[in-house]
Amino acid sequence: MIFIETSTFTKLITTYLSEDEYLGLQRYLLKYPDAGKIVRGTGGVRKLRWAVSGKGKSGGLRIIYYWKRQKDEIWLLTVYGKSERETIASHILKKIAEEIKNV
Repeated sequence: MIFIETSTFTKLITTYLSEDEYLGLQRYLLKYPDAGKIVRGTGGVRKLRWAVSGKGKSGGLRIIYYWKRQKDEIWLLTVYGKSERETIASHILKKIAEEIKNV
């Protein structure tokens, strides 16, 4: 399995997770690539609730990713704290998923 990060994800992830915590997230996604719930109307983009120490899953991070099964890739699109944003518009995520499918 290959992880591909968008520039947005790469910039943001270091503000939320240490290198070891990020490796833990990657190990989890390797084992459970379908763990995140599919966001309706996006063509397969998933949202994973990820616990942050002291906040748990409900107050933790949201990892937005796309699992491209046929190429065995996980595209890490963006990350945000639950307290910062409730969700991302599905039409935006759908456009991203369509572009990934064409790569």
